[in-house]
Amino acid sequence: MKIQFECDYEEGAHPRIMQKLVETNLVQTCGYGEDEYCKRAQERIREVFACQDADVHFLVGGTQANLTVISSILRPHQGVICADSGHINVHETGAVEATGHKVLAIPGKDGKISAKAVKSLLDAHWNDTTHEHMVQPGMVYISFPTENGTLYSKEELKELHEVCREWNLPLFLDGARLGYGLASKANDVEKEDLAKLCDVFYIGGTKVGALMGEAVVIVNDKYKQDFRYMMKQKGGMLAKGRLLGIQFETLFEDGLYFKISEHADHLAMKLKQGLLEKGYPLLFDSHTNQQFPVIPDEKLKELDESFTYSYWERIDMAHSAIRLCTSWATKEEAVDDLLSRL
Repeated sequence: MKIQFECDYEEGAHPRIMQKLVETNLVQTCGYGEDEYCKRAQERIREVFACQDADVHFLVGGTQANLTVISSILRPHQGVICADSGHINVHETGAVEATGHKVLAIPGKDGKISAKAVKSLLDAHWNDTTHEHMVQPGMVYISFPTENGTLYSKEELKELHEVCREWNLPLFLDGARLGYGLASKANDVEKEDLAKLCDVFYIGGTKVGALMGEAVVIVNDKYKQDFRYMMKQKGGMLAKGRLLGIQFETLFEDGLYFKISEHADHLAMKLKQGLLEKGYPLLFDSHTNQQFPVIPDEKLKELDESFTYSYWERIDMAHSAIRLCTSWATKEEAVDDLLSRL
Protein backbone atom coordinates (compact mmCIF):
# COMPACT_ATOMS: atom_id res chain seq x y z
CA MET A 1 0.00 0.00 0.00
CA LYS A 2 1.35 3.39 -0.99
CA ILE A 3 2.20 6.06 1.59
CA GLN A 4 -0.11 9.02 1.08
CA PHE A 5 1.22 12.57 0.73
CA GLU A 6 -1.41 13.70 -1.76
CA CYS A 7 -3.46 15.89 0.59
CA ASP A 8 -4.14 16.56 4.26
CA TYR A 9 -7.53 14.88 4.57
CA GLU A 10 -6.74 11.29 3.71
CA GLU A 11 -7.18 10.04 7.26
CA GLY A 12 -10.44 9.95 9.19
CA ALA A 13 -10.56 11.98 12.40
CA HIS A 14 -8.47 12.43 15.50
CA PRO A 15 -9.05 9.54 17.94
CA ARG A 16 -10.46 11.91 20.59
CA ILE A 17 -13.14 12.99 18.14
CA MET A 18 -14.00 9.42 17.25
CA GLN A 19 -14.21 8.52 20.93
CA LYS A 20 -16.51 11.45 21.64
CA LEU A 21 -18.75 10.60 18.69
CA VAL A 22 -19.12 7.03 19.93
CA GLU A 23 -19.75 8.12 23.52
CA THR A 24 -22.53 10.50 22.46
CA ASN A 25 -23.97 8.36 19.68
CA LEU A 26 -27.25 7.53 21.42
CA VAL A 27 -27.75 10.91 23.07
CA GLN A 28 -30.83 12.60 21.66
CA THR A 29 -30.51 16.22 20.58
CA CYS A 30 -32.42 18.72 18.51
CA GLY A 31 -31.21 19.20 14.94
CA TYR A 32 -29.74 21.80 12.61
CA GLY A 33 -26.92 23.00 14.87
CA GLU A 34 -29.10 24.15 17.75
CA ASP A 35 -27.97 21.44 20.16
CA GLU A 36 -25.84 21.85 23.28
CA TYR A 37 -22.70 20.46 21.64
CA CYS A 38 -22.82 23.14 18.95
CA LYS A 39 -23.50 25.83 21.52
CA ARG A 40 -20.49 24.81 23.62
CA ALA A 41 -18.30 24.62 20.53
CA GLN A 42 -19.42 28.11 19.51
CA GLU A 43 -18.53 29.48 22.93
CA ARG A 44 -15.09 27.87 22.84
CA ILE A 45 -14.38 29.36 19.44
CA ARG A 46 -15.49 32.81 20.56
CA GLU A 47 -13.20 32.53 23.56
CA VAL A 48 -10.15 31.26 21.66
CA PHE A 49 -10.44 33.88 18.92
CA ALA A 50 -11.48 36.70 21.26
CA CYS A 51 -14.72 37.53 19.47
CA GLN A 52 -17.49 37.21 22.04
CA ASP A 53 -20.06 38.95 19.84
CA ALA A 54 -19.40 36.88 16.71
CA ASP A 55 -21.89 34.49 15.17
CA VAL A 56 -20.48 30.98 14.64
CA HIS A 57 -22.03 28.54 12.16
CA PHE A 58 -20.96 25.01 11.25
CA LEU A 59 -20.95 23.83 7.64
CA VAL A 60 -19.75 20.55 6.20
CA GLY A 61 -17.01 21.61 3.76
CA GLY A 62 -14.88 24.45 2.46
CA THR A 63 -16.54 24.91 -0.92
CA GLN A 64 -19.90 25.02 0.82
CA ALA A 65 -18.60 27.58 3.30
CA ASN A 66 -17.11 29.76 0.57
CA LEU A 67 -20.12 29.84 -1.71
CA THR A 68 -22.55 30.35 1.18
CA VAL A 69 -20.61 33.23 2.74
CA ILE A 70 -19.88 34.94 -0.57
CA SER A 71 -23.40 34.65 -1.96
CA SER A 72 -24.89 35.86 1.33
CA ILE A 73 -22.84 39.06 1.22
CA LEU A 74 -22.83 40.07 -2.45
CA ARG A 75 -25.64 41.81 -4.25
CA PRO A 76 -26.65 40.36 -7.64
CA HIS A 77 -24.42 42.71 -9.67
CA GLN A 78 -21.30 42.21 -7.55
CA GLY A 79 -18.27 39.94 -7.69
CA VAL A 80 -15.50 38.85 -5.33
CA ILE A 81 -11.84 39.82 -5.66
CA CYS A 82 -9.27 37.07 -5.14
CA ALA A 83 -5.83 35.90 -6.26
CA ASP A 84 -5.66 34.16 -9.63
CA SER A 85 -4.52 31.05 -7.75
CA GLY A 86 -7.31 31.37 -5.17
CA HIS A 87 -9.31 28.27 -4.32
CA ILE A 88 -12.62 29.80 -5.39
CA ASN A 89 -11.08 30.66 -8.76
CA VAL A 90 -9.31 27.37 -9.50
CA HIS A 91 -10.51 24.40 -7.46
CA GLU A 92 -14.23 24.81 -6.78
CA THR A 93 -15.72 23.98 -10.18
CA GLY A 94 -17.19 27.46 -10.59
CA ALA A 95 -19.22 27.12 -7.38
CA VAL A 96 -19.23 30.88 -6.74
CA GLU A 97 -20.11 31.65 -10.36
CA ALA A 98 -22.93 29.12 -10.11
CA THR A 99 -24.51 31.36 -7.46
CA GLY A 100 -24.51 34.20 -10.01
CA HIS A 101 -21.41 36.05 -8.84
CA LYS A 102 -18.23 36.53 -10.85
CA VAL A 103 -14.81 35.83 -9.35
CA LEU A 104 -12.62 38.86 -10.09
CA ALA A 105 -9.18 37.26 -10.17
CA ILE A 106 -6.06 39.41 -9.99
CA PRO A 107 -2.41 38.36 -10.25
CA GLY A 108 -0.96 37.18 -6.96
CA LYS A 109 2.58 36.67 -5.75
CA ASP A 110 3.22 33.35 -4.01
CA GLY A 111 -0.53 32.94 -3.78
CA LYS A 112 -1.12 36.28 -2.06
CA ILE A 113 -2.75 39.48 -3.23
CA SER A 114 -1.53 42.86 -2.05
CA ALA A 115 -3.49 45.84 -0.85
CA LYS A 116 -1.93 47.79 -3.71
CA ALA A 117 -3.27 45.34 -6.31
CA VAL A 118 -6.76 45.44 -4.78
CA LYS A 119 -6.71 49.23 -4.77
CA SER A 120 -5.60 49.29 -8.41
CA LEU A 121 -8.55 47.12 -9.42
CA LEU A 122 -10.96 49.30 -7.48
CA ASP A 123 -9.50 52.50 -8.94
CA ALA A 124 -9.75 51.08 -12.45
CA HIS A 125 -13.37 50.07 -11.97
CA TRP A 126 -14.69 53.25 -10.41
CA ASN A 127 -12.71 55.58 -12.70
CA ASP A 128 -14.12 53.91 -15.79
CA THR A 129 -17.04 56.01 -17.01
CA THR A 130 -18.84 52.83 -18.10
CA HIS A 131 -18.40 51.01 -14.78
CA GLU A 132 -22.11 50.31 -14.42
CA HIS A 133 -21.77 47.95 -17.39
CA MET A 134 -19.28 45.81 -15.49
CA VAL A 135 -19.39 43.51 -12.48
CA GLN A 136 -18.90 45.65 -9.38
CA PRO A 137 -16.22 44.53 -6.89
CA GLY A 138 -18.18 43.69 -3.73
CA MET A 139 -15.77 41.91 -1.37
CA VAL A 140 -12.22 40.58 -1.01
CA TYR A 141 -11.38 36.90 -0.52
CA ILE A 142 -8.04 35.55 0.72
CA SER A 143 -6.92 32.24 2.18
CA PHE A 144 -4.61 31.61 5.13
CA PRO A 145 -2.46 29.71 4.36
CA THR A 146 -2.71 30.27 0.61
CA GLU A 147 -3.01 27.56 -2.02
CA ASN A 148 0.78 27.69 -2.21
CA GLY A 149 1.26 27.14 1.52
CA THR A 150 2.43 30.71 2.03
CA LEU A 151 1.32 33.09 4.77
CA TYR A 152 0.10 36.65 4.94
CA SER A 153 2.04 38.66 7.48
CA LYS A 154 0.15 40.68 10.06
CA GLU A 155 1.22 43.86 8.25
CA GLU A 156 -0.12 42.55 4.93
CA LEU A 157 -3.44 41.70 6.58
CA LYS A 158 -3.59 45.17 8.12
CA GLU A 159 -3.01 46.76 4.72
CA LEU A 160 -5.77 44.70 3.13
CA HIS A 161 -8.05 45.55 6.05
CA GLU A 162 -7.39 49.27 5.58
CA VAL A 163 -8.13 49.16 1.85
CA CYS A 164 -11.35 47.27 2.52
CA ARG A 165 -12.39 49.85 5.12
CA GLU A 166 -11.55 52.69 2.74
CA TRP A 167 -13.74 51.21 0.00
CA ASN A 168 -16.40 49.79 2.34
CA LEU A 169 -15.77 46.19 1.30
CA PRO A 170 -15.84 43.10 3.56
CA LEU A 171 -12.68 41.03 3.92
CA PHE A 172 -13.33 37.27 3.98
CA LEU A 173 -10.60 34.82 5.03
CA ASP A 174 -10.75 31.17 3.95
CA GLY A 175 -9.21 29.18 6.80
CA ALA A 176 -9.50 25.66 5.43
CA ARG A 177 -5.95 25.06 6.72
CA LEU A 178 -6.07 27.76 9.38
CA GLY A 179 -4.49 25.58 12.08
CA TYR A 180 -1.41 24.92 9.97
CA GLY A 181 -1.05 28.64 9.31
CA LEU A 182 -1.43 29.81 12.90
CA ALA A 183 0.89 27.05 14.19
CA SER A 184 3.69 27.87 11.76
CA LYS A 185 6.88 29.23 13.33
CA ALA A 186 7.03 31.77 10.50
CA ASN A 187 3.58 33.18 11.35
CA ASP A 188 3.17 36.50 13.16
CA VAL A 189 -0.65 36.64 12.97
CA GLU A 190 -2.29 35.98 16.34
CA LYS A 191 -5.63 34.23 16.71
CA GLU A 192 -7.13 37.45 18.05
CA ASP A 193 -6.03 39.37 14.93
CA LEU A 194 -8.44 37.50 12.70
CA ALA A 195 -11.52 38.96 14.35
CA LYS A 196 -9.96 42.43 14.32
CA LEU A 197 -8.88 42.43 10.69
CA CYS A 198 -11.54 40.28 8.95
CA ASP A 199 -15.28 40.66 8.65
CA VAL A 200 -15.77 36.92 8.21
CA PHE A 201 -13.36 34.00 8.51
CA TYR A 202 -13.70 30.29 8.86
CA ILE A 203 -11.85 27.64 10.81
CA GLY A 204 -11.07 24.52 8.85
CA GLY A 205 -11.83 21.17 10.43
CA THR A 206 -11.88 18.83 7.42
CA LYS A 207 -8.13 19.24 6.84
CA VAL A 208 -7.20 19.67 10.49
CA GLY A 209 -8.34 16.63 12.42
CA ALA A 210 -12.11 16.46 11.89
CA LEU A 211 -14.09 13.97 9.83
CA MET A 212 -15.60 16.99 8.10
CA GLY A 213 -16.67 20.49 8.96
CA GLU A 214 -15.80 24.20 8.89
CA ALA A 215 -16.73 26.82 11.46
CA VAL A 216 -17.77 30.11 9.86
CA VAL A 217 -17.17 33.08 12.18
CA ILE A 218 -19.09 36.24 11.27
CA VAL A 219 -17.60 39.20 13.13
CA ASN A 220 -19.23 42.14 11.35
CA ASP A 221 -22.86 42.59 12.43
CA LYS A 222 -23.72 43.75 8.92
CA TYR A 223 -23.37 40.21 7.56
CA LYS A 224 -25.03 38.22 10.33
CA GLN A 225 -28.68 38.68 9.45
CA ASP A 226 -30.40 35.74 7.77
CA PHE A 227 -27.21 33.71 7.36
CA ARG A 228 -29.00 30.55 8.48
CA TYR A 229 -31.52 31.12 5.70
CA MET A 230 -28.60 31.11 3.27
CA MET A 231 -27.13 27.97 4.85
CA LYS A 232 -30.42 26.15 4.36
CA GLN A 233 -30.89 27.38 0.80
CA LYS A 234 -27.36 26.36 -0.21
CA GLY A 235 -27.65 22.92 1.33
CA GLY A 236 -25.28 23.78 4.14
CA MET A 237 -27.51 23.21 7.15
CA LEU A 238 -26.76 19.70 8.40
CA ALA A 239 -29.79 18.04 9.98
CA LYS A 240 -27.57 16.18 12.47
CA GLY A 241 -25.67 19.35 13.32
CA ARG A 242 -24.45 17.77 16.55
CA LEU A 243 -21.93 15.81 14.47
CA LEU A 244 -20.14 19.07 13.67
CA GLY A 245 -20.55 20.60 17.11
CA ILE A 246 -19.04 17.57 18.84
CA GLN A 247 -16.01 17.68 16.58
CA PHE A 248 -15.27 21.37 17.07
CA GLU A 249 -15.96 21.17 20.77
CA THR A 250 -13.30 18.45 20.96
CA LEU A 251 -10.81 20.23 18.68
CA PHE A 252 -10.90 23.33 20.86
CA GLU A 253 -10.54 21.47 24.13
CA ASP A 254 -7.08 21.77 25.72
CA GLY A 255 -5.62 23.35 22.58
CA LEU A 256 -5.90 20.13 20.57
CA TYR A 257 -6.45 21.99 17.28
CA PHE A 258 -3.14 23.80 17.54
CA LYS A 259 -1.18 20.84 18.91
CA ILE A 260 -2.03 18.64 15.96
CA SER A 261 -1.37 21.52 13.56
CA GLU A 262 2.10 21.98 15.06
CA HIS A 263 2.77 18.29 14.45
CA ALA A 264 2.00 18.61 10.73
CA ASP A 265 4.09 21.78 10.37
CA HIS A 266 7.04 20.19 12.21
CA LEU A 267 7.11 17.26 9.81
CA ALA A 268 6.65 19.55 6.81
CA MET A 269 9.68 21.58 7.89
CA LYS A 270 11.68 18.36 8.28
CA LEU A 271 10.60 17.39 4.78
CA LYS A 272 11.46 20.84 3.44
CA GLN A 273 14.93 20.81 4.97
CA GLY A 274 15.58 17.31 3.69
CA LEU A 275 14.51 18.24 0.16
CA LEU A 276 16.81 21.27 0.12
CA GLU A 277 19.74 19.29 1.49
CA LYS A 278 19.28 16.73 -1.29
CA GLY A 279 19.32 19.47 -3.92
CA TYR A 280 15.64 19.64 -4.82
CA PRO A 281 14.50 23.26 -5.32
CA LEU A 282 11.11 24.41 -4.06
CA LEU A 283 8.52 26.16 -6.19
CA PHE A 284 7.26 28.18 -3.21
CA ASP A 285 8.82 29.06 0.13
CA SER A 286 6.09 27.45 2.21
CA HIS A 287 6.35 27.40 6.00
CA THR A 288 3.20 25.33 6.46
CA ASN A 289 2.17 21.74 5.80
CA GLN A 290 2.27 21.93 2.00
CA GLN A 291 5.62 21.63 0.21
CA PHE A 292 6.21 21.99 -3.53
CA PRO A 293 9.50 20.41 -4.64
CA VAL A 294 10.72 20.37 -8.23
CA ILE A 295 11.57 16.76 -9.10
CA PRO A 296 13.10 15.17 -12.21
CA ASP A 297 10.45 13.23 -14.08
CA GLU A 298 12.56 10.07 -13.96
CA LYS A 299 12.67 10.26 -10.18
CA LEU A 300 8.88 10.70 -10.08
CA LYS A 301 8.51 7.33 -11.78
CA GLU A 302 10.36 5.79 -8.84
CA LEU A 303 8.26 7.66 -6.27
CA ASP A 304 5.06 6.53 -7.98
CA GLU A 305 5.83 2.98 -6.93
CA SER A 306 5.53 3.72 -3.20
CA PHE A 307 4.00 7.19 -2.66
CA THR A 308 1.12 9.37 -3.76
CA TYR A 309 1.37 13.13 -4.26
CA SER A 310 -0.41 15.91 -6.16
CA TYR A 311 1.02 16.85 -9.53
CA TRP A 312 1.28 20.65 -9.60
CA GLU A 313 2.84 21.95 -12.80
CA ARG A 314 5.46 21.28 -15.46
CA ILE A 315 8.71 23.22 -15.00
CA ASP A 316 10.59 22.14 -18.14
CA MET A 317 10.91 19.13 -20.41
CA ALA A 318 12.51 17.02 -17.67
CA HIS A 319 11.19 18.43 -14.36
CA SER A 320 7.83 18.82 -12.63
CA ALA A 321 6.64 20.49 -9.44
CA ILE A 322 4.58 18.32 -7.13
CA ARG A 323 2.77 18.97 -3.86
CA LEU A 324 3.54 16.95 -0.76
CA CYS A 325 1.19 17.40 2.20
CA THR A 326 1.71 16.43 5.80
CA SER A 327 -1.26 16.28 8.13
CA TRP A 328 -2.16 16.05 11.79
CA ALA A 329 -1.82 12.25 11.45
CA THR A 330 1.36 11.94 9.36
CA LYS A 331 3.96 9.63 10.89
CA GLU A 332 7.58 10.73 11.08
CA GLU A 333 8.74 7.45 9.62
CA ALA A 334 6.69 8.20 6.50
CA VAL A 335 8.65 11.42 5.99
CA ASP A 336 11.91 9.59 6.65
CA ASP A 337 10.96 6.94 4.10
CA LEU A 338 10.13 9.54 1.46
CA LEU A 339 13.41 11.39 1.99
CA SER A 340 15.40 8.17 1.83
CA ARG A 341 13.85 7.34 -1.57
CA LEU A 342 14.92 10.77 -2.83
